[in-house]
Parts: sequence; structure tokens; C-alpha cells
Amino acid sequence: MEGQTAESRGPAEKASPAAAPSSLSSLGAVFILMKSALGAGLLNFPWAFHQAGGLAPAFLVELVSLVFLVSGLLILGYAASVSSQPTYQGVVRWLCGPSVGKLCEACFIINLLMISVAFLRVIGDQLEKLCDFLLPSALPALQPWYVDQRFTLTLLSILVILPLSTPREIGFQKYTSILGTLAACYLTLVIMVQYYFWPQGLVREPRFLQSPSSWTSVFSVFPTICFGFQCHEAAVSIYCSMRNQRLSHWALVSTLSLLACCLIYTLTGAYGFLTFGAGVSADILMSYPGNDVVVIIARVLFAVSIVTVYPIVLFLGRSVLQDFWKRSCCRAPPDPSGLGVRMPLTISWVAATLTMALLLPDLGEVIGIIGGISSFFIFIFPGLCLICAMDIEPLGPRLKCCLELWGVASVLVGTFIFGQSTVAAVLELF
Repeated sequence: MEGQTAESRGPAEKASPAAAPSSLSSLGAVFILMKSALGAGLLNFPWAFHQAGGLAPAFLVELVSLVFLVSGLLILGYAASVSSQPTYQGVVRWLCGPSVGKLCEACFIINLLMISVAFLRVIGDQLEKLCDFLLPSALPALQPWYVDQRFTLTLLSILVILPLSTPREIGFQKYTSILGTLAACYLTLVIMVQYYFWPQGLVREPRFLQSPSSWTSVFSVFPTICFGFQCHEAAVSIYCSMRNQRLSHWALVSTLSLLACCLIYTLTGAYGFLTFGAGVSADILMSYPGNDVVVIIARVLFAVSIVTVYPIVLFLGRSVLQDFWKRSCCRAPPDPSGLGVRMPLTISWVAATLTMALLLPDLGEVIGIIGGISSFFIFIFPGLCLICAMDIEPLGPRLKCCLELWGVASVLVGTFIFGQSTVAAVLELF
């Protein structure tokens, strides 16, 4: 590890805290964190409850994960305050050295690119189901050209997603994040109501697993939880955009955000599993009748929810490319966040992910392999940052030892989750 000492980093190497705009309110930060976490993973949680073997094992896994999830956000806020870097990759590079920083940037781009593609595929699937509902009598071969997913998804990307992705700062996303969070809450409400009212077409006596089939099945839930709660990539940018950057205040914002997300995920997972039992689909909406108006509305609003989180993912990926642009220019480069650089990067990102989403027929296995990368941002990189920060901050020996041990534990847990999820995804391919 190429960590640097406090003496080797002069004040000139730090970004001035005043240089980063700090206009984001605490409530706005909560909504952006929540919306970053409430993505496509919400559809998979009922299936994850089934994989875990029922409610009790799933609750236990979720609670254990929540400890590390909150810890990761707190560590990232602390690391950002120590390094005064405005981006996740900048914090890792400053604390852990250039080699680990380059690894972080590579993982960042791959992970965010694949998440963007997955989001577009989810949006396209919901648009396709909506068109099937609006034109129930039309055969697939006789459907009008304007309901084809290649046209609808491209049009949506140009007219809605691209304009939402162009703002310079992440603070703008607080407005769309409120709308996206409410849309995700509607999905949870629909799943709860459907359980109590048992609409026509649902099985009334689902079969339940009383216990996990194996410990491996319990561990297989961790990647789903990581995919669902992955708001850590945005944590540093959100923290640096807040007006109040006290660590105690950041701890309150982080904890409230993840507790709210945990409540939404738990209700969705529990009621979805109680409704369908062992027959639950990996996409909970696919388990409901296709002609149910309430479910169709849930599909539309969930697509709206994903549309609002896509710009946050693009903003984070664009920040890595902007940093690379700034470092690679020999002479005085133009402002990487200026319109002349920001717009081409944004258009290129949307065009590349849209092309991949339209051309690749099945991203399930690929996402399974790439999904383990999220453990780097939740567990491994925060743990490494905590360990390296102990060489800089003047702390008592006992506290320093405890924090270093927690950093090591976080790295080990993240390595295990990454290895387990990657091996399981590779085995599914064969």
C-alpha cells in the first residue's frame, strides 16, 4: 500500500474546503442518499428473503449488514474531512496512494457503467410492460413502431434522462430525489396492500421455507443487500456539498437515511415474500398479474424512480472522467466541470449505456459478476481509508488500535462478499 505520511502531503496538495460548493441542506442530503440506495435492488428483496430461508434469517443478515453500511458512510465522511478531497476516488487516492487510487477509479467506472446499463434495462422493461397493457390485442409482430423499446427508451433518454444529467453539482438532484423516493415508497405500499387484499389471480396459500437450505444460501443474500444499499459511491460528493459538514451531523444524516431505506426494503421484502412464498420472482413485479391497474401504476412510478437515480450515477462516473481529464492535460486544461467538457462527457455516457442496454440481450449473469464490485465501495475502500487515516490523525493508542481493527474487519468482510458473489455468478454461467 502506498500510503503517505502527514509530512509528505503539504497543505498545497489539499483541496480547499471553500473551493467546493456547500449549499446542500441536511434534508436534501437525506433524500439524495436515500434515492441513491433505492434503486433496482428494491425489486429483488422479496426474492432475497426467499433465498435467505425466511423472515428471521433475512432480518438477521440485514441487521448485520446495516452495521457495516452505516460504518462505511461514517468512515467516508471522516476520510473526506481529513483529506479535504471532494470525490470518492480523490479521497482514496490521497489517503491510500496512487496505486489504490487507480484501482478505485477502474472499479468506479466499471461499476457505475454497468449500473447505468442495468437501470436503462429496468426502465425499458417497465416501458415494454406498459405498452403491452395499453395495446393488449396487438401481437408482438404487429405492434406499431413507436412502442418498440428501442424507440421509447431512446426517446426517454434524450428528452428526460439527458437533461436531468447535465447539472454541474449533485445538489440539484435533491428535487428529483424527493420525487423518486416517493415513487419507490408507492411500490412498497402496493406490495403491502396486495398482501392484505389478495387481488384476483394471486395464489392464496404460498409455500414458505422455514429455514435456509444451507449457510451458502444465507451468504448469497449479501450481494443483493450491497446492490440495494449502495449509496456509498455518492457519499463523499454529498458530504462535501453539505452546508453543515460536522461529522456528528453527517453521522445523523447517514444513519437516518439508511434506517429509512432499511424500513422500505424490509417492508418490501417481507410482504413480497409473505405474498408469494417460495414462488416469488426475482423481479417482484413479475409475480403480479399483468393487467392489474395498480401494479401498472407501480411499474410506471418505479420507472420514474429509476430515471431520477440514473443522473446521480452518471454524475459520479463523470467526476472520475473529469479528474482523469484534468490530470492528463499537459498544459492548463479547461475547467473539467465547465460546459465544454461536461456536456460531451454526459452525452457520451448516456449514448454508451443506451447502446449497451439495447444491444445486450441478457445482463443478468454479467451484473451478477460485476455486482460484487459494490463491496469494494461499501467495505474494502472505506476500511483501507480508515487504516491509512490512523497514520495521519493524532489519536490515543487504544482508540487507534480499535479503529484499525475495525478497518481490517471491514476489508475482510468486503473481500469475502466479493469472492463469494463472484464465484457464485461464475458458477451460474456454467
